Amino acid sequence: MTDILVSEVGPRDGLQSIDRVMPLEAKKRWIAAEAAAGVKEIEVGSFVPPKLLPQMADTAELVAFARGIEGLNVVALVPNAKGASRAAEAGVHAMSIPFSMSETHSIKNVRKDHPAMIAEIAAASAIAREHDIHFAVGLSTAFGCTMEGAVAEDQVVRLAEKAVEAGAEELSLSDTTGYADPAQVRRLTRKVRAAVGADRLTTLHLHNTRGLGLANVVAGLEEGITTFDASLGGLGGCPFAPGASGNLVTEDLVLMLNAMGLKTGIDLEKLLEVRRIVEEALPGEPLYGFTPDAGPMLDYKQRAAA
Repeated sequence: MTDILVSEVGPRDGLQSIDRVMPLEAKKRWIAAEAAAGVKEIEVGSFVPPKLLPQMADTAELVAFARGIEGLNVVALVPNAKGASRAAEAGVHAMSIPFSMSETHSIKNVRKDHPAMIAEIAAASAIAREHDIHFAVGLSTAFGCTMEGAVAEDQVVRLAEKAVEAGAEELSLSDTTGYADPAQVRRLTRKVRAAVGADRLTTLHLHNTRGLGLANVVAGLEEGITTFDASLGGLGGCPFAPGASGNLVTEDLVLMLNAMGLKTGIDLEKLLEVRRIVEEALPGEPLYGFTPDAGPMLDYKQRAAA
């Protein structure tokens, strides 16, 4: 069996996308329950100013809590070097900084053009190194942008190289807008890996906005990608396509990977129970996924054990 890491990003990417603030105790129950189900990595929050994202104001407390869970890799998103300092102080195991491949998106999102973001990545990387924290860069809008449309693949490759030069230990290709298709995933993964090395590009952050999320996962698997981000219940939706699901649904991803005979280490039945915690804490919030409704196949356990 091949080991595949499913990285849960719901407590950050999901919760920052909705208006309501989930209570701290509910977040803790969610994180603990997912870890108990076998999830080995959780992005627990982001170190952004609370004024901008009150949903993330308790991230330092969540880091402290999650660090007490044996075997769990505790990750946080940081928007800049200032956020990296706060993450290091909190004691994260790993941090990730988003770097938009669309300069228009970058300026609108973090008010920095590409040269300014490279400088920010270098500064954040230095902080991570000083504290022995794994440092990753998420290449967001890599597959397309709602402002610019297509993003040139050569530009993605060039900026990926710049990010590594600035100190990125690891890269992920992020389908921020749900534009990716399987052929594009294969092509861009090959190009970036050829430029920076296969060991630098191990992760895909995919969305299911247009129903292509799991197909894009399979394309990534075929290219040797071993880590996939997902959000419980696809929480967060997609601000660019109202009414559409956004993040890849953790439950559907785990069902597919386990049924394919790949090794995630995640107990699907226990994972499905975690959904109740989120439903109770955020009543009425849209949650997505086919597996919670349909359940696993009758021969699922035989497939997963194969």
